[in-house]
Amino acid sequence: MSNQPSHLERFASVVRLRAEHREEYLKLHAEVWPEVCAAITAANISNYSIFLHEDLLIGYYEYLGDDHAVDMATLAADPATQRWWALTDPCQERVVGTPDGEQWAPAPEVWHLHP
Repeated sequence: MSNQPSHLERFASVVRLRAEHREEYLKLHAEVWPEVCAAITAANISNYSIFLHEDLLIGYYEYLGDDHAVDMATLAADPATQRWWALTDPCQERVVGTPDGEQWAPAPEVWHLHP
């Protein structure tokens, strides 16, 4: 038996980029720390991308694990990730509808072209 989940899950979220921190944020993401990338991968996340449209950041990733909540809690507890977020979070402004305790608002999927 495989430990792989029965299907891949896709997640998207949004946050506003503060104009006064735009260059800082883009510079940070030009060279994301290897330990942050490793923590993301260890949390069963793949194909993680952040897109920018005007001042809106759009995050997308595919989740391949068995327990998203546990993996996200483990990622949030990672010391390198916490140091990274201490730099990136001030560059961001939460959008209306962002759940309490979250930085990014979930963006529900409304359509997907299945292969």
